[in-house]
Amino acid sequence: MTVPAPPRDASPPGQPKKAAAAAWIGSALEYYDFFIYGSAAALIFPEIFFDDSDPATATLLSLATFGVAYAARPIGALFLGHIGDRLGRKKIMVFTLMLMGLSTFLIGCLPTRAQVGSLAPVLLVLCRVLQGISAAGEQASANSMTLEHAPPDRRGFFTSFTLSGTQGGQLLATLVFIPIAALPEEQLLSWGWRVPFWLSVAVAVVGWVIRRRLDETPAFEQQTAGEGVVKLPLMVLLREHWADVLRVVAGALIASVSTVFTVWALAYATSDTVGMSRSSMLWVGALANVVALAAIPLWAALSDRVGRRPVYLIGAVGSAVTMFLYLWAISTGGYALTLLLGIIAFGVVYSAANGVWPSFYGEMFPTRVRLSGVAIGTQIGFAVAGFAVTFAARIAGPDGDDWTAVALFTAALCVPPVIAAITARETHRVPTERLGERAVEESAQRPAKVTA
Repeated sequence: MTVPAPPRDASPPGQPKKAAAAAWIGSALEYYDFFIYGSAAALIFPEIFFDDSDPATATLLSLATFGVAYAARPIGALFLGHIGDRLGRKKIMVFTLMLMGLSTFLIGCLPTRAQVGSLAPVLLVLCRVLQGISAAGEQASANSMTLEHAPPDRRGFFTSFTLSGTQGGQLLATLVFIPIAALPEEQLLSWGWRVPFWLSVAVAVVGWVIRRRLDETPAFEQQTAGEGVVKLPLMVLLREHWADVLRVVAGALIASVSTVFTVWALAYATSDTVGMSRSSMLWVGALANVVALAAIPLWAALSDRVGRRPVYLIGAVGSAVTMFLYLWAISTGGYALTLLLGIIAFGVVYSAANGVWPSFYGEMFPTRVRLSGVAIGTQIGFAVAGFAVTFAARIAGPDGDDWTAVALFTAALCVPPVIAAITARETHRVPTERLGERAVEESAQRPAKVTA
């Protein structure tokens, strides 16, 4: 008796779990690097790189450098998306991790403004640009890798590990910064802030060991062996899938919720206006991310049953509402209420959209342009989200305490994701090899006819 061969697009046994683990760990390690910059931009950099300005302006300039990486991400997406759709997902996953580790380590070695003057912030921005280019290809390649290895009926669950890894990296970054932020002011500003950045060397080595052992996806290998790779993925993407690229751009604005929560709200809560301690507010982010680690795969698994759109809409609409509640809680100065609403807003509600978008966006495109489509679409939207922090600091007024304006601004940025989800096709039941084919996806959404 012969055993039937698996379908051409099926992954070998164990590969879906291996791909999900590699995506989780790699994303956690990569975004550890990315998020320690956010904490430092809110708490440290105004005093060591922009200390020649008044406190409000120094904070604004520091938060602007946080957004610089997001501005660089669309450029990185154009380059890395092209390479990933031509040479494979694995190569991009290894490259982005090494680039992030190097650029983050260099930030920890930078001289301050007091040592070299205006050259210091220039070097800081340069390193931040390299971080942005790295992040541009990280999520898109990891998402494509896990989606194309996953069983068709569990793509949402397996692909969500990329984003739960991101939350894990943010949690790790926060936990590292808690003892650092508790150092005496002199030690914190002289050498303490550098330690989390230097640890990126270990991050890069561990990530490289994990990712280099992962197989390329069957979908990409089948595409290469059959039709062959596309010479100019960007041209095909813009000619045949431009509407879905625009949907991903609009949907990616939901990341504004994350940047406002992790950076602006942290700076506001620890300002003289509110007066909460750095350590206590870092714990809000840490505990919210612990909850998100559990919530993200649960929301994603639900999307495998009921569809991507309804779950995503819960996250987008709910985030617009809960951001008001969270910033209001901070304004009262009540820590217990801030902690509770922070966990609900970021750990539970935002996780609905955050856990579903990797599969939701990736399923809009066929294999030949998937990495380019997700990378370019998300990174353009993320660029806006990155500068949302700078805009929030500006509209918060000269004293930085107009939280209602920031809440309204964040809610407004949740509207385009809602529109994108409503107009998108539902794809959770479409076979992996047929994703991106509009006629097939539309027929999969129609209920089957019952015959006698």
